[in-house]
Amino acid sequence: MKFAIPLWNTPAVPVAGTDMVFPVRRIYCVGRNYGEHAREMGFDPNKEPPFFFSKPADAIVPSGSTIAYPLATKNFHHEMELVVAIGKQGVHVKREGALEHVYGYAAGLDLTRRDLQFAARDKGRPWDPGKGFDQSAPISAIHRAADIGHPASGAIWLKVNGELKQKGDLKDMLWPVPDILVFLSGLFVLQPGDLIYTGTPAGVGPVKPGDQLHGQVEGVDEISINIAS
Repeated sequence: MKFAIPLWNTPAVPVAGTDMVFPVRRIYCVGRNYGEHAREMGFDPNKEPPFFFSKPADAIVPSGSTIAYPLATKNFHHEMELVVAIGKQGVHVKREGALEHVYGYAAGLDLTRRDLQFAARDKGRPWDPGKGFDQSAPISAIHRAADIGHPASGAIWLKVNGELKQKGDLKDMLWPVPDILVFLSGLFVLQPGDLIYTGTPAGVGPVKPGDQLHGQVEGVDEISINIAS
């Protein structure tokens, strides 16, 4: 096969403790999966099932990177999240066997152009411009579930320039990881290489050029990102 244009590199994330990388196929994200975050966004967390949006695979950025302040926004927000890496195909997954499809976990950031997201939301349009832009999915190394288990509780937090902005606990997810896999696999066939950003706790807010972001998912990993000045 001869490609008409130069082939780009496959987006991939390091696997902790190995010399391997995890190739990224798709990135799915869960919206409003913590009650207090849903409320700060103006929604009742008790009134809706989980919903999903996507980011392009090449939006991933490794921890420790410096990224550009994105185009076309004046309200650029942080959202700290647990990320699930899928290692086994699944469709209409049953809850009792859902975690068998998980390869591992990482700490991630769902960076958001909030002004573009809200403008789209208010007009009933897709969120893609607000969520699926370049460098919008920073991620730590992936830690294999065989090594760390399946974290269902533990602190998740984010600091901006050393000041704590977000703090929650994985047990506060409205839809824990097995439930997410059940719902998502009813919409798409989950495939090895898929990543799922599982939602963010309350405290989201703006970042500006020169800011330093540092977060952690307890029992998984830490992540650090700098916004270019």
